[in-house]
Amino acid sequence: LPRFAEVFAPLAARAADRGVRIAFENCAMEGSWQRGDRNIAHSPAAWEKMFDAVPSEAVGLEWEPCHQLVQLIDPLPQLRRWVDKVFHVHGKDATVLWDVVRESGIGGSATFAHHRTPGFGDTNWTDVISTLRMGGYQGAIDIEGWHDPVYHGDLEMTGQVRALRYLQECRGGDYVPNPT
Repeated sequence: LPRFAEVFAPLAARAADRGVRIAFENCAMEGSWQRGDRNIAHSPAAWEKMFDAVPSEAVGLEWEPCHQLVQLIDPLPQLRRWVDKVFHVHGKDATVLWDVVRESGIGGSATFAHHRTPGFGDTNWTDVISTLRMGGYQGAIDIEGWHDPVYHGDLEMTGQVRALRYLQECRGGDYVPNPT
């Protein structure tokens, strides 16, 4: 973390001076944190250390529930805790195969989770969107495709359009302006 602070404190100050923000994706990226070949922003414990090391309003998260689910971390409590540090959201979900986890654990050869498009995974997106909005988030949710084991190939765009419609329903449906 001293090296993190050494590198990112001046970058955060520079970003703040220019009105931009630096967002770390909450993805483990495989590897090992101890070896330094893993994304530092992989879990809430890491975020705490990062934000303590560089206490800047210009440093935050590009957050998605998928990366937490595949680590068997419930995404909603962490989102409630860190919503003010969420600068961008990826619409990507995951399905945890609990029968595989119970039989083989997460270190075995069997796949225990699949990355999914929103609407086909385990995330309660209505709660995610509500938490984001109540926390002041006004940004977009960008659907991250090209990962779903079902909606891929010729069905990729079908899955992404379905995800868009699903997310629109989770936020309350079509936008209807208030009467003036």
